[in-house]
Amino acid sequence: MIELYSEYLRERQSLTLEEMGRLHAEMAEEIGNDPDALELYDELAEAATRYASFRAGWRLWDRAARIEKDAGRTSCHNLVIIKFNQLARFLKMQNRAAAWRDVLGHEEDDPYFRKRIGDFACYIVFINSVNAR
Repeated sequence: MIELYSEYLRERQSLTLEEMGRLHAEMAEEIGNDPDALELYDELAEAATRYASFRAGWRLWDRAARIEKDAGRTSCHNLVIIKFNQLARFLKMQNRAAAWRDVLGHEEDDPYFRKRIGDFACYIVFINSVNAR
């Protein structure tokens, strides 16, 4: 089955590529050259890369493989959320808005925000991947 971007956009709490680009640009501007913020971003990107690997394989794996890998995927997704939260908290301590974190949403408010956060993590991986040419 070939998945299309237009199908993703119909999903609840999806983000357009343009929205993700704006959020990512906001993050980058707030992080700037701060070595501690850059380290937190690198940790986020590393966790996002591991998570994206699960997401990329999900449609390719059979049911047994999904069951086997589900706990690891969930754990990795939790780590991605923790890393987003750590970065946002640090930036706020540095008197930066970190408004991008609120735009991503919190799963306590809507469980679909968890998926949205995962989507944005995959966007970061996408940007890192295409820039690694």
